[in-house]
Amino acid sequence: MSVHKEIKRVTTHVLSEMKLHGEKISMLTSYDYSMAKLVDQAGIDVILVGDSAANVMAGHETTLPITLDQMIYHGKSVVKAVTRCLVVVDMPFGTYQGNSLEALNSAIKIMKITHADAVKLEGGSEVIESVQRILSAGIPVMGHLGLMPQSINRYGTYVVRAKEEEEANKLLMDAKLLEEAGCFAIVLEKIPASLGTKVAKELKIPIIGIGAGGGVDGQVLVIHDMLGITQEFSPRFLRRYHNLAAEIKGAVGNYIKDVKSQDFPNEKEQYD
Repeated sequence: MSVHKEIKRVTTHVLSEMKLHGEKISMLTSYDYSMAKLVDQAGIDVILVGDSAANVMAGHETTLPITLDQMIYHGKSVVKAVTRCLVVVDMPFGTYQGNSLEALNSAIKIMKITHADAVKLEGGSEVIESVQRILSAGIPVMGHLGLMPQSINRYGTYVVRAKEEEEANKLLMDAKLLEEAGCFAIVLEKIPASLGTKVAKELKIPIIGIGAGGGVDGQVLVIHDMLGITQEFSPRFLRRYHNLAAEIKGAVGNYIKDVKSQDFPNEKEQYD
């Protein structure tokens, strides 16, 4: 029997057990109560309250503008809906880089107000002091390497990362650094599949990929992308499991038609 089916509540320990038993980890983003409830009931292992909320919920071009208070609002909404899966909240840009005390205070605020299970932050050696300080407070940390959207202004492009040997070696070193510090898992974004496989094999902690191939320990996607609510974003790693944009527009169109033609509300939909 799979680890997934045996447990009533997913914890960081459960994710380690899943890697140990070769069971893949499923992870999706959610940002609000109603969606998180459906995702949790469907049996997802991890919900990431991603700073991608800046894009799909607020319409920003990058993840940079979203604030700590906004992430806490989304995190709190998601946690209220969840009974089974692990909930991880992204630490937004500017709340942990360069100041480990500020990083600790930001992480404590997220955990105290949202009641989430863990936080996630981007980077390796550059942020290791912040990672260590957060972990010293007993807060679980998920790392994030490869393409790091909060550093988009430094990259200047969303192309595949770590194709060159130097960057690939740094990524592997950073992954090992995060593991040694005590991170319970790492997300790898948009890197060559062979490198994703190598990192997953060399590290004991779970490696979750988004555009990192099938050799890692789990996968994550942004829910608005995989459900086909967003249409503008079509990277190679994205599989659309639905076309909700068309369905929603169709339903709204039918509602408009029924209101205009006075078909809605009908006699059964009114009170005497």
